[in-house]
Amino acid sequence: MAPLTLHEDPRSGNCFKIKLTAALLGLPLATRGYDIMKGETRTPAFLANVNANGRIPVLQIGEGADARFLPESNAACWYLAHGSALIPEDRFAQADMLRWMFFEQYNHEPNIATLRFWLHFVGEANLSEQQSAQIIAKRTAGCAALDLMNTHLANHAFFCGKGATLADIALFPYTHVAEEGGFGLRDYPHILSWIARVQALPGFIAMQ
Repeated sequence: MAPLTLHEDPRSGNCFKIKLTAALLGLPLATRGYDIMKGETRTPAFLANVNANGRIPVLQIGEGADARFLPESNAACWYLAHGSALIPEDRFAQADMLRWMFFEQYNHEPNIATLRFWLHFVGEANLSEQQSAQIIAKRTAGCAALDLMNTHLANHAFFCGKGATLADIALFPYTHVAEEGGFGLRDYPHILSWIARVQALPGFIAMQ
């Protein structure tokens, strides 16, 4: 595999997904850090050379003139995990894995991750009036996502298949720090047990 470089802010759960995938697979991964609070992913150089969408993470594959850049965390995880046990071979299990990855991006991340960013990094006193008005709705939707996950995990060790997959990697980062967004994880015992199982996986690394 070509040299891999992750353009990241280490505080981001989306960036952590990619680092965790690489760690579980034993893949070397260099990192280049950016501070999103300072707008470092919105500079002309970043927009022209890394991601025209102005966002991280971006997985850089190769170096120099041959380098390719892959934005979107779940796409980058898929690239790294191709051909590994993190993507199940069974057709239904693979589709079910994608279902949970889509759920993470549509139901989970926009609520749980957003509240973590607003409350833990920006600070509630610094939110705009529009952001403050969304807090209750995002907390309600975030709790609904956690409820669904907790119910599923009552009868499953991992989200799909027989072991950990990209579904677990996609959902783990922002779930295990959800309390930084004001969500009480003690209300979700099956999620807590699942978090411990993910942390016990060989090669697991902690989020910075």
